[in-house]
Amino acid sequence: MSRRSKLLAFPAIAIFAGLVAICASSKITTAASPCAPMSFRGASYTVCTVDLRSYLVRLFWKDPQQQPYGGFDRLPRRLGEDPIVFAMNAGMYEEDLSPVGLYVEDGKSLKPANRRTGTGNFYLKPNGILYIEGQEAGIVATDNFIAERPRVEFATQSGPMLVIDGRTNPRIRPGSTSQKIRNGVGIRDAHTLVFAISEEPVSFWDFAQLFRIGLKSRSALFLDGSISSLYAPALRRSDGLYPIGPIIAVYGRK
Repeated sequence: MSRRSKLLAFPAIAIFAGLVAICASSKITTAASPCAPMSFRGASYTVCTVDLRSYLVRLFWKDPQQQPYGGFDRLPRRLGEDPIVFAMNAGMYEEDLSPVGLYVEDGKSLKPANRRTGTGNFYLKPNGILYIEGQEAGIVATDNFIAERPRVEFATQSGPMLVIDGRTNPRIRPGSTSQKIRNGVGIRDAHTLVFAISEEPVSFWDFAQLFRIGLKSRSALFLDGSISSLYAPALRRSDGLYPIGPIIAVYGRK
């Protein structure tokens, strides 16, 4: 090979090697993501499975200037060296984007539990609470949470409960005609949470069966509907159609 041919070949090899490295990096990023598509009973979902021994789960409501984040754009992209892997809305909220019910962040209770009666999904009893303490989590009905008073670092209240101790909430019945984009969270064991968002409108019943049967969640909590949103950089997704209140963000432990 002539010297000129060698010189021309070297950049080509370097470019090829660079492309291989980029592709490999992309594959690693995708493989590391806890989120993946799932089909269940004819409907499409994105499901994110989180082992708290490998991921940090955090709640965000207000920024350091005490203004609601209102969406995913200003969320911290890293906590220390831990990168964000996904985020979604964490429960129902008022017009000022404040939580409707219990909200605990970094061990501080910023809103008390809401045990009132009313109309709307939040008040379809029993509603419930997702809580995080270290590398363990729980999803329990609100009255049980208040009676047990577990120690928590992070907690958010929403409703209704979708699954309670392996059974569908009796207030949720088959044949519902209400079809909405929905998101929620279920628990498999003390260390494993499963988050899901529907990619098309589904009923409460179908959404509950996704968690009970499809995701094998012993308990599950409805987080919101219609405005349900997901940020998942590995999936090149960042929903931002509406302002949202409290946000769950998950970071990969380094």
